[in-house]
This record gives sequence, structure tokens and C-alpha cells, in this order.
Amino acid sequence: MQIEYAKVSALGDRQDNQDRAAVVVSENAALMLVFDGMGGHSDGARAAETGLKVVQDMFMAADMPIFDPQGFLYMALSRAHDEVVGLGEDVAVDFRPRATCAICLVQEGGAFWAHIGDSRIYQVREGRVLKRSRDHSHVEVLIQEGAITEEEAQDHPMRNFVECCIGGDAPVPDMSITNQIELEHGDVLLACSDGLWSGLSDDDMAEIGEPGKDNLVDNLKALSIKALSVNSPYSDNTTGTALRWFGS
Repeated sequence: MQIEYAKVSALGDRQDNQDRAAVVVSENAALMLVFDGMGGHSDGARAAETGLKVVQDMFMAADMPIFDPQGFLYMALSRAHDEVVGLGEDVAVDFRPRATCAICLVQEGGAFWAHIGDSRIYQVREGRVLKRSRDHSHVEVLIQEGAITEEEAQDHPMRNFVECCIGGDAPVPDMSITNQIELEHGDVLLACSDGLWSGLSDDDMAEIGEPGKDNLVDNLKALSIKALSVNSPYSDNTTGTALRWFGS
């Protein structure tokens, strides 16, 4: 499997970084992970760290390539949710640790996405966003119904309200899991917290994969700096993992 990958996580205008991210690579598969601890709840960082560790450990223990990618993603996020719920057993429900997340499994020439909340995954091809995940949020519902535009959503008063997350209540949250998404040479996948995509357009996000910009580490760093600048002085933790596919 021929890939390059990168990771960035910046504090932004916050007192602590509650995001956690990783890219785990084996000979036949790679897993991109981003977990965004929810700052309005206690131990958001602990929720993010716990969720990431559960999924990462399951991936490292699995046979590669993974036989049932969608089943793996569902079980991994369900187990991560259960572990984070356990962190808050002795805490009032409104204050239990919570996190949103986005994970992307790459193997055998394709990618499988899974996310909960408003952490996102993008596929960029030849300098444009080919597709992206759709947030579990009230604002996303309004966009899909045509009530507001993507641009209007940026300033909507409910833009930070997500409808599901890991942690909190015991039932497994809603999650979105894709079928296999085919990859072509040069495609870039980006998994990120809302601190990275908030305030940026799809054209901005696509800069990570523009033809002629060949260093993925530098591209991701530049995109992060752009997000921090646009959102200053109220920027959130700004985190992303990126992977460029060259073939298997």
C-alpha cells in the first residue's frame, strides 16, 4: 500500500486541547482517527483519549485487511462509546464525558468512513472536494432541507449543537458508516474536528490536495493555520489527519 500521511493538532484560543488524533498504518491497511472532546462537558479530553485508544487497539489486534470493514467500524465505535459512558457513571448525565469522532479505514483500493457528531471526513481529488461526511447536527438538517445555505450555516446560532456523540447516555448513538469509497491515484482523505473545518469553505479544504502541492505535512499545517487565523480570537482546538493514496 503506497500512501503518505500527516497529523496536526493545535490548541487554538483555548486553555487546553481536548482533541485526540492518530494515523495507524499496517502493511495492508491504514486507519485515520480524530476524536473531539466536547468542551462543555467534564473530561472531554479523557473521553477523546479513551475513544481513540479503544478503536486503535481493536485495529492493531485485527487481521489485515479487515474482512468486514463496516462491521468493524460499528463495533469499534460502539465499544468506544461504552468505555466513555463508563467514565461518567458517577457523574450527573448533563456533565458526563462526551466526544465526537471521525474515523476512516483505508484498504484494498478503497476507504470506509464512520463518524458521530460534527467531526468530518473529506475526499479531495484534483483540487476539489469530491465528497464529505454530513454532520449529525440541527444545522446540517436545515442545509439538507434547503432552509439555509452552507454559508449561512457558518453563523447560525445553533451551529455548535450536535445531535449525537460518544459517551453520555448508555444507548449506542446514531452513526454514519459508508459503503466502500473507491480511491484514485493522488486522492487525499482528511478527517478533522470542527475546529479545522469551521469557517472554511470546501474550496479552502480542497487546498490540501491541490495539484502541485506535494507535501502533505506542509499542506495540512497550512490548512490548520488558515483555520486558526479565520476563527481567531475564538478558534477551537484544530485537529486533522490526512492521507494521500498512491495505490496498492
